[in-house]
Amino acid sequence: MAKTNGGKARPARQISQLDLTEFDADRLETGRDYDAVAFTDRDFTGQDAADVRFLECRLERCCVEGLSMRRARVIDCVFSEVHGASVDFADSIWRDSRMTGGRLGAMTVAGAAWTRVRLSGVKLGFLNLAGARLEDVEFDGCEIGSLDVGSAKLRSVAFVDCTVQELNVAEATLSNVDLSGAKLRTLVGIEYLRGAIVSHEQLLDLAPQFAAQLGVEVREDRPASAEGRRRARMSGRAQPSDRGFGPSNSILTRGASRIDCVRR
Repeated sequence: MAKTNGGKARPARQISQLDLTEFDADRLETGRDYDAVAFTDRDFTGQDAADVRFLECRLERCCVEGLSMRRARVIDCVFSEVHGASVDFADSIWRDSRMTGGRLGAMTVAGAAWTRVRLSGVKLGFLNLAGARLEDVEFDGCEIGSLDVGSAKLRSVAFVDCTVQELNVAEATLSNVDLSGAKLRTLVGIEYLRGAIVSHEQLLDLAPQFAAQLGVEVREDRPASAEGRRRARMSGRAQPSDRGFGPSNSILTRGASRIDCVRR
């Protein structure tokens, strides 16, 4: 998924998995290499599979409740309809892989590296990507309760038709991160949004937070009094020469009606 205009990422390349060997054991082994293996309808509840290496594997309808795959390497793999209350992929490496469907209560991927990874139609209560590195990653049609990318580095990441109840970008570094396709409810760390792309509607929703971050007090418009309206009408009858303001001297014609905010 190389970078494209507008922060979008190309769809993940097609993963060929025609000749897979069905997994016939009961448990995953720590540090084991699994090459072209299909894991179907397996229960990996509470297992420790740290440092495993998955190459061209497929996990389908597997229970990963309490599964630990810390420091795992996941290359050219497909996770389909996996489910569980929690799974630990901390410090893992994912490349050219995708996850489709399924529901996970909490998915810990802190400190991980994702390259050309796509999540499609996944429901996640909590996705912890704190301190992770993401490049060419796409979330498509996902429902995420809380997404933490604090202190992470995101490059060419896109959200398409997603719902994110809470997004934490505190201390994160963003580059070409397209949030315009996500419905955001709460944003933490708005001062670290530099490098993100938002829609006009999102910008309006975020305006109060931007104002608070800049220390700007926003007051509601007050209806003009009768005396104020009378003075305004009288002022409108005056000629420009009477008040010393000609068209060339007007503050609006000098372009001051536009405010450009540049983060320094």
